[in-house]
Amino acid sequence: MIMVRAIVRPEKKDVLLSELSAAGFHAATVVDVVGRGKQMGIKVGDVVYDEIPKSLIMMATPAANKEEIVSIIIKYAKSSGEGSFGDGKIFISPLDGVYTVSTGATGL
Repeated sequence: MIMVRAIVRPEKKDVLLSELSAAGFHAATVVDVVGRGKQMGIKVGDVVYDEIPKSLIMMATPAANKEEIVSIIIKYAKSSGEGSFGDGKIFISPLDGVYTVSTGATGL
């Protein structure tokens, strides 16, 4: 099992969740976050905005789904056909286990 964490532009969140659900990936946790990437924020005049609003989408899934999920995120999270700075990042990490709180059952 893996954990997929995608940091995306907030305006891409709804379409991305819709497309993931249409592909059969319904379960996700979404958190509104702020942060900055390599570009160190945005400078407008003399003011630097270094806490840019983003959405963090987290999904636990079997490792076999990794490539399909990543391709959906890349396709629908881009702000243009070529993509641009600030479109986001995808992080993949292994999961040691998953437990359902109500039943104690393991696995997805």
